[in-house]
Parts: sequence; structure tokens; C-alpha cells
Amino acid sequence: MDRIERNYRALLTVAVVLNSQREMASLWEAITAEITKVIPWARCTVTLYDPEVDGFRFYVVATTMAHVFLPRDAVIPRIGSGMGWAYDHKTVHCRPELERVQVFPEDKMYVQEGLGRIINLPLLVGDKCLGILNIGSIESGVPDPGDLEFLTQVAMQIAYAIDHVQAYEQINRLRHQLDKENVYLIEELKLTKNSDSLVGKSPAFQNVIALAREVAPNPTTVLIMGETGTGKELIAQAIHDWSPRHRKPLVRVNCAAFPAGLVESELFGHERGAFTGADRTHEGRFELAHGGSLFLDEIGEMPLETQAKLLRVLQDGMVDRLGGKQPIRVDVRVIAATNSDLPAAVKEGTFRADLFYRLNVFPLVLPPLRNRPEDIPELARHFLKQYCVKFNRSCKDIDQESLERLMRYTWPGNVRELENVIERALILSHGPVLRVDERVLESQASSSAASPPADLKEVERRHILQTLTLTHWHIEGPEGAAARLGIPPSTLRSRMKQFGMKRPSSS
Repeated sequence: MDRIERNYRALLTVAVVLNSQREMASLWEAITAEITKVIPWARCTVTLYDPEVDGFRFYVVATTMAHVFLPRDAVIPRIGSGMGWAYDHKTVHCRPELERVQVFPEDKMYVQEGLGRIINLPLLVGDKCLGILNIGSIESGVPDPGDLEFLTQVAMQIAYAIDHVQAYEQINRLRHQLDKENVYLIEELKLTKNSDSLVGKSPAFQNVIALAREVAPNPTTVLIMGETGTGKELIAQAIHDWSPRHRKPLVRVNCAAFPAGLVESELFGHERGAFTGADRTHEGRFELAHGGSLFLDEIGEMPLETQAKLLRVLQDGMVDRLGGKQPIRVDVRVIAATNSDLPAAVKEGTFRADLFYRLNVFPLVLPPLRNRPEDIPELARHFLKQYCVKFNRSCKDIDQESLERLMRYTWPGNVRELENVIERALILSHGPVLRVDERVLESQASSSAASPPADLKEVERRHILQTLTLTHWHIEGPEGAAARLGIPPSTLRSRMKQFGMKRPSSS
């Protein structure tokens, strides 16, 4: 009776101490301290099953043996091991005569340590096995049934304590993740434009939108290419918003905005002490985007050494923090963008070919604004409406002469440049109808050289398209496009067919 009472009291003490822990590190220390008090055995270890390696990692090793062949951080495979047998069968497994009978590969190491008997007890929480409590003694022979029952109860207390701490840590991780996402999203709401900003009915632009909608529901990596100012970030936001990941954030990284030494830390994070000044652990953008999407802008500016690490994340979904010991699994959909010629960069050796092919699964090419002049009036009115609200102004429309001037301009800065022009024009204009005079566009032209049309056919195509847009695609009549162009309607229709021009749908 004294022995039963002693075991009961010891078990109660173990339960109280273990279930008061809230961190895994302190739990391992508590298990080590308590287990040596209540279990008179030569070796006691606690392992957890790791599905990544399909094996058992040692987290607690309490021993009186002079030589330890299975230290902490050792890994025993599940298949073919005694621990694996206990794990698979969820049953206590004892080898009472180790020196005489060695059934599993690890038994030889136990004998080298000087053990005569080993007991594996599954750490069970309901039907789930978390790992193995591994007890060894110098003595051999079948253990006392009372000791075995006591060990089973100890294993159960350890299992529930581990389960509680894992749940507590998971809650803390989720809370921390949500706090960081909340801060990030508040900042993003100040900057992000929604899909209402995807303005344009031109066939070239609508084709891009259609492709973006097709790829959005899939986890496929997307590479968006186009000149500066064409709206690559807006398309990336739209793809994310139309995807199943829309409840999680779209995290943005401008690869050209960070010095080469900081890009890896920003993307993949770092541990405390990883480098001078790393006074705390820093979660990278990949971890912040877990469950959501990551937008890598100006991907062509990423350093080569960082490209290799990015390739690994794209291949196996594992992130290595700087200074970290264990990789971290992330679930992130990558959307990359560039205004540079990546195939040329691959030939020059400044961009990895394997990374380019991994990114270029679903390419999207945004047309420059000069190739979609029919969208300029709608875009200009869209920006006018935005800045009227921002500046608390009442300006109803843009005059016809200004629209024609805007459509004749070649927009080297594309849609972003058009937005800047409308903002500047609204500041300078004070009437109910916006006028965009020459000095606004001249200031733009002086800061960036406009790209000339490729050839005469391109000049003709643009001129016809501009005129059709300004006349609302009316071909005939005194105010129609044919009259403005000074050609018969039949000739205009022939030119439209030649250039593949169709009136945009009004939807």
C-alpha cells in the first residue's frame, strides 16, 4: 500500500508541475527534473514524432550512464524501430533481455550504453500518439506490473502536458500572426487600390484581365511583365482578391528597395543574434504572407544569392531564417513583377535560369498605355473623380480639346504618368470642366523622353484609334470619325478591319 500511495503522490506532483507549463522549453526542463525524482531508472527520454522526417526526435534525455549514444536532438526512424512499433500499435513495448535479444537497430546502442532492459510507452492523447516515453534500466528481466502501470500513468500525464503546451503555443502564434497581419493591413488600406481601379475596355487590356481571372483561383505562380507605370501591382492585387486566399494579406516586397544584405532578412526573417544588430527574432515577409500571397515587385533586381533561396521556397515551401536551425514551412502564393527583360538577364548571368522558369509558369504582359489610347478618356475621368474627392473639388468633366491632347501624347510613364498629369491639372484648373494645357504635358515630356511610334502603320493605327474614341466610335455623319479623318466611311471600315479594331463593349 505504501508503494501505491507513494506512486500516487508522485504522479500527482508530476501532473501539477507539468500542467503549469506554458512554453515547450520550460516543459522539457520540468519533465527532466520531475521524471528523475519518480522513476528509478538509468535512462529516461521523451521523443516527439516528426512527420517531416517520419521519425522521433529526442527532446529530454535524463541518464546516469557514463556513455550516451542517443543524445538529445538524435532522430530514430519510425519504420523498423522499437519506438515506431509502439507508435504504430499505440501499445507499451518492452525488451527485457537487451544483451541477449536485440530486436531493433537502436537496441545495439542501448547495450553499448550499458542498459539491460528498455520500455517504450506511447504518449497518447485520445487516439493520437505524440511520441514515445523511453525508459531504460541496467537490470534485465520483465518489469514489475505495478511499475509498468505507474509508467503508463506518467506517460499519460506527459502526453497531456505536451498537448496543452503545443495548443497554447499555437494560439500564441496565431494571435501574434493576426496582430502582425492587422498592423500590416491597416497600412495597406492606406495604399492599396481595389479592382475598381482596373479601368479600360480596350481588347489588349481586357485580355489581361480575362487571363488574370482565369489564373486567380489556382495557386500557380504568376509573373507580371510590363513597363513602369502600367499597373502591375494593381493586377497582382486583383489576382489575390479574386483568389481563395483573399481573406489573408497580399504582402508586398520591392526587391530593389532594400540593400543586398537586407533582402534575405526581409524575405526570410532572422533569428536573434544572426548578425550585428539582430537584437530580436524577425519574421520575414514569407511567414507574414502564410496562407496568403506575396508580391515580389522588381524581381529582376534580386541578388543572385537571394535568388537561390527563393528558388528553394518555390520548390518545397520551406523558409530558412538567417541564423535559424530548423526550416519553417510556409503556404504562400507568389506573384512576381518586372519591367526588365528577364530572358536577357538570364543570358547575361544576372538572373538564374531555373528561377526564371519557376516564376514564368503563367506570364502576364501588360500593354503600355500608348498601345491602348482608347482607354485614356476613361482613365482620365477615373483619376479626375478620385482627386476631386481628395481635394474636395467639384469638377464635372474634361474638355474635348484636352482629351485629344492626352490621346496624342505617347505616355512614357504610362498610367501612373497619366494619373500625375490629372492631379497636376486639377491643381492648376479652377473651372467646372478640367483643362489639361500644354504646359502640364510639356513638364512631363521634359522629365522623360517619349517613345516614338515604331513605324508609319503604327502612327496610322494610333491616329484612327484616337479619332474613333473621341467620336464614341461613330463612323459616319458630319461629326463621325470618317469625316474627321477626311476619308470615306468604307475606307475607314477597311482600315479598322486591317488593324483588328472593334468597338469596345459598353459593359
